Amino acid sequence: MTMDQAAIFLASSILAGLASIIIIGVILVINNLLHKYWKSFNLYRIVDPNARFAEPHELEKIDKDKK
Repeated sequence: MTMDQAAIFLASSILAGLASIIIIGVILVINNLLHKYWKSFNLYRIVDPNARFAEPHELEKIDKDKK
């Protein structure tokens, strides 16, 4: 590797790193500006360890309450 190639590699590595930092920063700024329009995502709501299926007598009670 010559000195010219090493200089170009170093410069391009620095520029690529700065570009990724700027892109991440822009994404964070846009996300913070629009945060009130986003619905919060809760993983525990999807994978609930205490979840269970309704029993038939519970479903009948719900149907009676709706009428």
